[in-house]
Amino acid sequence: MLTSNSAWSARLSVQNTARRTAALINALSAPEAQAGARTAEAPAATEATEAAEATSSPYATSTTAGATADALAVADVLPAYGEPDPLAISAEDIAEMREAADALREVFAAGSAGAAAAVLNALLQRTTGTLRLTSHSDGSPWHPHLDSHDDAPWGEWLLASSCLALTVLVWDRQCPPGGVCASPSCRAVFVTLNSGPARRYCSRRCATRERVAAHRRARG
Repeated sequence: MLTSNSAWSARLSVQNTARRTAALINALSAPEAQAGARTAEAPAATEATEAAEATSSPYATSTTAGATADALAVADVLPAYGEPDPLAISAEDIAEMREAADALREVFAAGSAGAAAAVLNALLQRTTGTLRLTSHSDGSPWHPHLDSHDDAPWGEWLLASSCLALTVLVWDRQCPPGGVCASPSCRAVFVTLNSGPARRYCSRRCATRERVAAHRRARG
């Protein structure tokens, strides 16, 4: 294998997959969500994230010549979460991923475990395949997949892998897997993995900006 089992375990973990889901939803969302998402929590593999931010992504050249802002945003996210290169992502792939992201956003917008479960149950029934284990021809440790095959289209992969991770989080924690930033100028989604008071913002930057705005309004 190309990396240690511990590195693979971190990359394939439910938590990392859920964070990758949130990052891709934000990358495929409106510009204000993309801007807010850049200040949200980084993935667990910080070294990979810093490397991805410091260098240009190989994905940027594998998209079509008329690459959209969405394609470039996705190109930044995938390497940070351990996806190997080279992998071609077409304009059609981006369109399918955007459709999947729109559907998955509803899970993060759910206000309760029951509401999140209802959205996930509908997505699982309508769009995913049969649960199976794969090692990608001995290229990785065995791990579960819900897409139709190892080379499924990017949109199918995003929806299936995200549904699996988010379902496990709802099951394990008995609460929604995350939320949508309460800042009207952001609306990025985020993953909540810790107990404590309900989280309202995707980042400290958004929370601080809204506190300052509220203070200014109160002063008149």
